Amino acid sequence: MKSVKVLGTGCAKCKQLYQLIADYKAEHQLDFELEKVEDIMDIMAYDVMGTPALVIDEKPSFVGLPSKQELAKLLNAN
Repeated sequence: MKSVKVLGTGCAKCKQLYQLIADYKAEHQLDFELEKVEDIMDIMAYDVMGTPALVIDEKPSFVGLPSKQELAKLLNAN
């Protein structure tokens, strides 16, 4: 099973990214675990340069808010 994590301390963009992924997952009936990571020490362990960040199968994959097309490419490629 694929693991998808949204890294962020709870800011509006972090919440927006989480919701964008949750909506995409439901709309396309994808099977993966979606998790929010808000603890700063856990976020730092991924060595990302900003938030929100998207981690797919434990690999940092995107920083910021992807477009719907970018998100589809990221989630369907993995």
